[in-house]
Amino acid sequence: MCIVALAWRVLDDTPLCLISNRDEFYQRPTAALHAWQNSPIIAGQDLQSGGTWMGITTSGRWAVITNFRDGNDKNNYPTSRGHIIQHFLESELTPIRFAQELEKRQCDYAGFNLFVGDREQAVYMSNRGEAPQVLAHGVYVVSNGLLTEHWEKTRHLRKRFTQEFLPMMQHPDIPESDLYYAVWDILEDERKIIPELLPKTGISHELEQLLSSTFIQSPAYGTRCSNFLRMKTDEWQWLEKSQQGETAGQVVVQVIPITS
Repeated sequence: MCIVALAWRVLDDTPLCLISNRDEFYQRPTAALHAWQNSPIIAGQDLQSGGTWMGITTSGRWAVITNFRDGNDKNNYPTSRGHIIQHFLESELTPIRFAQELEKRQCDYAGFNLFVGDREQAVYMSNRGEAPQVLAHGVYVVSNGLLTEHWEKTRHLRKRFTQEFLPMMQHPDIPESDLYYAVWDILEDERKIIPELLPKTGISHELEQLLSSTFIQSPAYGTRCSNFLRMKTDEWQWLEKSQQGETAGQVVVQVIPITS
């Protein structure tokens, strides 16, 4: 997962509104959005490591993770970041308590940005310099740097999310099809950042340029799926659009009651 924008308790009747792209190597085996067997989790699944990049439960828990990009980090880590999402969703700890416990072993993982939440609380942390913090109501956008860092990539998505999309969400009579069109248009934006404004993350200038757009395409790596997730008062509404391979263009829809 490489970029996410979310509105936490900004919209009436929609405590959480989240859009995101997952970027990954095309050859990495992946299962689309589904209810996991013998687990409360509804999510896609990384079939290589067994974890996930984003998920929810019927009790109202939710989580999403992005990689922190550091081309100079050559370490091999014993644990997969995708299991962090699974562990949170299967736990009963409050979001802030889970993040505080994770902080104690955060060095076991490659760099990440993490949002975890439930119906009452949302928390952000990064194991590359951001201690667990309960989020105030507002809009948050993160890619592969820290939430507090200024990246043109995240600034561009924030602008489109706040100026184009969230105003549409505030109109109760707007057709769902219009919302879907707007979401996919924003998430499929291939606008690259000019060279002078690219971040310096320890990779080549050419690769920085490739990864600077919201939607990424290359021969071997790119945006695998796009997501539009809403927590309503009593249900989840989740659309996952496949962006690559034989299933490109297909949309999985999940409408899931929140039980407690």
